[in-house]
Amino acid sequence: MTPRKIAAFAIGPIGGALLGLITLPIITWFFSQEDIGRMAMLNVAIGLSTLLFSLGLDQAYVREFHEVIDKPALLKRSLLPGLSILLATLLILLSFGGALANWLFDRPEWQLSLLIATVLLTAFVSRFLSLVLRMNEQGLAYSMSQLMPKMLFLAIVGGYVLLGADKNLTNLVIANTAAILFVCTVLLFNTRREWIAGITGSLDLKHLKEMLRFGLPLILGGIAYWGLTAIDKVFLRTLASFEELGIYSVAVSFAAAAVILQSVFSTVWAPTVYKWASKGEGLENVHKVNRYILGLVVLIFCLAGLLSWVVTLFLPASYSEVQWILVACLGAPLLYTLSETTVVGIGISRRSIFAMLAALIAFVVNLVGNWLMIPSFGAAGAAVSTCISFWVFFILRTEFSIYLWKPMPRLLLYGYSALVVAGASIFTLYGARIYSLMLAFWGLLFVGALISFKAEVREAVGFVTARFTKSSKS
Repeated sequence: MTPRKIAAFAIGPIGGALLGLITLPIITWFFSQEDIGRMAMLNVAIGLSTLLFSLGLDQAYVREFHEVIDKPALLKRSLLPGLSILLATLLILLSFGGALANWLFDRPEWQLSLLIATVLLTAFVSRFLSLVLRMNEQGLAYSMSQLMPKMLFLAIVGGYVLLGADKNLTNLVIANTAAILFVCTVLLFNTRREWIAGITGSLDLKHLKEMLRFGLPLILGGIAYWGLTAIDKVFLRTLASFEELGIYSVAVSFAAAAVILQSVFSTVWAPTVYKWASKGEGLENVHKVNRYILGLVVLIFCLAGLLSWVVTLFLPASYSEVQWILVACLGAPLLYTLSETTVVGIGISRRSIFAMLAALIAFVVNLVGNWLMIPSFGAAGAAVSTCISFWVFFILRTEFSIYLWKPMPRLLLYGYSALVVAGASIFTLYGARIYSLMLAFWGLLFVGALISFKAEVREAVGFVTARFTKSSKS
């Protein structure tokens, strides 16, 4: 894949992260905390239903795409089983009236259930159709399929404000539904040759069984990672309140700025490291990149701890707690990115069971942590539990990689990561009471990191300066 194609694919996750960064803070001024919390539950439901009802066949589609001649028939085999089960499930749930909306929103309204069912169905179809674009290397179209729902949602909410529409949950869900439905329609148009040809394509039950044997085991790992990233919202819904869930969702949306680093790095890193490994010259490069990312992660945590008060300038006064929760929320994207530099041994050895095991153990840690901390600390407890569980996830991925591949230096890696996780946890839980001490902690840690990674900082500054000078001359 050429750099231009990689850039086209990167537009989606980067732009999505940027839009997510501004969308929730904007709607906090117009919709209640409870309704924002309810929308978080809708997003949780979308993620879980797509994961479960895909039956792992989305991954099987990607795996088999270059191996089969009749690609439209492959799309049919991948999409039809899960779509049929999802459609039947939704029809059964809708027969109970407002049960679906009651489970998610604590609002037993039939029209909300119908909107939820529409969102789940269209999001599921969109998942598979976007894979058609991805596998055919239509990077820009694929990226736009990720960006357009957020852009349209924001535009519709802006229309509500301009027209003076009611700022209630129903209108918020309608905006989400309309955005996803429109994008699904665009995807249907862009991939019409594939799915129209697939309608008449053979189902080939024998090949479908082989795909299910490949895909179904992946669901367990997917559920484990989904639980690692989403169980905090489920526990907040159950053990706290929609208000706490709303505050937490806004903090996560600000922390999503770090997802940009995760997205860019993940897009470039995997193909690069496997290329190094194939030539047998990768180990020293892996260590070098690991130091760069570790230094960057520590510095971002420190800057967040020192400057988290800035977010209160963009939010209503009722969201003042976000400035404390935000720092722990950075743990998920930053520690995941750091683990990508240490997990390469699992990918090179093709022992993916260890990646699934790491996610499963971290999920259990998050499960217990949320159960223990949310009743006492609410959204802050959820943020700390997730941050700690991602640190466990990072440690496990690193140790499994070393076990399967080659050793790597870990003293600096574990030492600094433990410091930022401990600092973020204390800051989130008690920062308002010991703010001066926390400012001193983050300031000293920032200086210490600059000294520890002075060579990397100097090289990075030199690289950026040289690029800027070159571009200004041209």
